[in-house]
Amino acid sequence: MFAVSVEFLFGTIRGDPDGLANTGQLRYGEWPPSVARLFAALVSADGTRKQCRVTDGSELLWFERLPPPVIHADPDVFHQALCPRYVVRHPKGLPKGTHQEYVARSGALSRPGVRVALRQPNVVYQWDIEQPPDATLDALRLRAARVGYLGASDSPVRVRILTRMLRSGIPERAFVPDERGDMVIAVPRPGDVLTLDSMYDQWCERGASVMRQQFPSLRHEVRYRAPGPAEAVDRGEVIAWLRLANAVSGRRVSVLTRCFKDAVLSQYQRIHGDPPNVLHGHGFGGQGYEIARFLALPDVGYEHSRGRIHGLALWMPPESDAATRRKACDAAFAIRRLIGKGLDVVVAPRDDEERRPVAANPRRWIRRSRRWATAFPAIHERYGSLDLSELARWCQHAGLPEPVAFRSARTPLVSGALDLAPVEVNRPGRPGLPYSHVELRFADAVHGPVVIGSGRQRGFGLCVPVDDPVEDGQ
Repeated sequence: MFAVSVEFLFGTIRGDPDGLANTGQLRYGEWPPSVARLFAALVSADGTRKQCRVTDGSELLWFERLPPPVIHADPDVFHQALCPRYVVRHPKGLPKGTHQEYVARSGALSRPGVRVALRQPNVVYQWDIEQPPDATLDALRLRAARVGYLGASDSPVRVRILTRMLRSGIPERAFVPDERGDMVIAVPRPGDVLTLDSMYDQWCERGASVMRQQFPSLRHEVRYRAPGPAEAVDRGEVIAWLRLANAVSGRRVSVLTRCFKDAVLSQYQRIHGDPPNVLHGHGFGGQGYEIARFLALPDVGYEHSRGRIHGLALWMPPESDAATRRKACDAAFAIRRLIGKGLDVVVAPRDDEERRPVAANPRRWIRRSRRWATAFPAIHERYGSLDLSELARWCQHAGLPEPVAFRSARTPLVSGALDLAPVEVNRPGRPGLPYSHVELRFADAVHGPVVIGSGRQRGFGLCVPVDDPVEDGQ
């Protein structure tokens, strides 16, 4: 075994995961610290080429070829967005001994980003491989001893190289590499040392105008599965993400999800035989059962969002077994075209490498958030006033924890959300139920997708995570 242990001496870390701190838009700090950040710290500890003082740099070439590790880290951390402040500007050419607080000096805006406070100050990166040669191990230990901080300089650390797991101080939960994971973490790749050398040479020549963002080849992201309640409690799973060749008006959500359901049932019967009850919803007795959800994915929540539907998703409930989920996935991926009343659109499985359109990207819908707002209106489960106890009942039926607060309105609460007419919500020949746009707030962050109300099997009540500066800092 080979591992690297990082102990945060102040119990906090301030790291910028996406380069947004200077813009004031950063809401979450980097957690867990990426493997690429650890690698950069080891490179900086003794440099490369002629800058090496206590090593020869060959250990870095060994390290950058390692596979993604298991990261032992406590996921329950506190993200505190720091307030911008002004600091004294230091223009060039000031005479020696100039006083910092002189009234004629100008100030510069500093945005420090987000500080992450930790319950457990230790993080361990573990590789299940044979330990390296003694010379490589000794060189890595020399570099680890010279690492003073990880992230910003106010995040001091103690780094140790391990060949056996410690008996204490290791977080029980871990972030595990998983192609179907719900988050991404940057890792090093072969060739990163050469890229960092090139970056350093340009920095020596051009100074601070050279930034890491100018070297996108340094960014290698790997999917990880985060630990949490979702591992212990099966809340269902989205088994298929699909992309529409042409965006469809959000007002067609009812027609689109109906065509999607019919196509899944048809393909399932063609490939595997009669579809199960969990897909078509018939044959159940009593109350409390859950069936598949056919979701339309609209563009909502951004300044220029128009509510157009760019993708589809098929969610299977916890009661469905692995075989049924696999067969339903086959059926969904076999769909090539959806044709219905006023609808004709080409459908294709979404490529895992696709980032656009954002509405069809799973990261948009499965991330963790405390606040969720409806993109499509939620259909009430019964007549009567809407209060917190009724919303708690909806969430219980949808497999969600009870909300701690909510607000509702007849019109949308987020940009791009759909303001639908009753004929666009209620099914023909069925009693009409009231519907509302709702924003929910939970005590703890909840994994998506979040879908509430009696029409959740048809895509109504689909919620989008809401970014709020106050909430994100809690």
